[in-house]
Amino acid sequence: MTAPVVALVGATASGKSTAAHRAALEVGNVEIVALDALTAYRGMDLGTAKPTTAERAELPYHLIDVLDASEELSVRRYQFFGTEAMAGIAARGHAALLVGGSGLYHRAIVDALRIPPHDDAVRHELVAAASRPGGLAALYAELAALDALAASRIEPRNERRVVRALEVIRITALPFSSFGDGLNRYEDHGVDQIGIRFDPERADAAIATRFHEWLGLGLLDELHGLLAAPGGLSRTARQAAGYRQLLEHLEGATPLDDAVDQAIAATRRLARRQWRWFRRDPRIRWVDGPDEATSAIVKVLAARSSG
Repeated sequence: MTAPVVALVGATASGKSTAAHRAALEVGNVEIVALDALTAYRGMDLGTAKPTTAERAELPYHLIDVLDASEELSVRRYQFFGTEAMAGIAARGHAALLVGGSGLYHRAIVDALRIPPHDDAVRHELVAAASRPGGLAALYAELAALDALAASRIEPRNERRVVRALEVIRITALPFSSFGDGLNRYEDHGVDQIGIRFDPERADAAIATRFHEWLGLGLLDELHGLLAAPGGLSRTARQAAGYRQLLEHLEGATPLDDAVDQAIAATRRLARRQWRWFRRDPRIRWVDGPDEATSAIVKVLAARSSG
C-alpha cells in the first residue's frame, strides 16, 4: 500500500503549523514536510514562524534549515529537496504531511511541475540587454519570433517574464511554452488536500500580534546576525515580508515604527495573495480554523491507513 500523503494549506498566521503538529502527534508515524520557502533558511527563525526546537524534537520535520541565508533558492531547487524528502518518508512507510503557504512550492511538489532550469549568466546578459534603450522591445520581438505562443501570454513591458522566457529558450533550445500550463491543471495525484479558510479580520489581528511578539523575542537581533554572517542575505532571503521592511530600517532608510507598520501591511497583503492562489484549486477541502484542520487531517490519515 502506498504511504498516504496529506497537504494542509492556508494563508500565513492561519494556524496551520500548529494544527499539523497536533495531528501528526495524534496519529503517529507521520513526518512533516514544510512547504515554505523561507523556513529552508538557517537563521531565519522568528520571522518565518519556524517550528521550535522542542517541536522538531517531537516529530521529524523536512526542508527546514537546508540552506544558508546567503544562498539563492529557486522553485526547481526546492522541488528537488521536496522530492528527495518524500521518497525517504515513503521508504520508511510513514505518512507525509505537507504544510505551507508558499503556493508555487506546494504545487511543485504535489503536481511534480516541469520546471525549466536557470542560468545566472544568461539571465544577467538578458537583463543588461533589457536595460538599454529599446532593449526590452527588442527582446520581446526576439521572443515573438522564437515562441509566438509564449509571447502572446506575456505583457511586452513585463521585463521579468520576457527575460525568463528567453533565458529558458537559450538554455534548453526549446520553446518556453513547451513547458506547459501545469499551473492551470488540477489533476488528482492521490494527495488529500485540506485548507484553512481565510478570515480577513482574524488574520489581520493575528499577523500584527505575532509580529510584535517576534520583535519582543529579538527579531531585529536575528536580522543583525544574518547580515553579519559570511555572504549576508541572498536576494530571495531579503525579499521576505517582514525582513525586507526591517532591513530598510537597519540600512537607515526607514524609522523603526514605520518599518514595523509596513512589515505588518506587507504580511497582510501576502496573506490575501496566498488565499487567492489556493482558493482556485478545486481539490482543496476547506475547513474553518486550526481545530477543524487537525480533526480533518486525523480522519483522513486514519482512513488512508486502514484502507
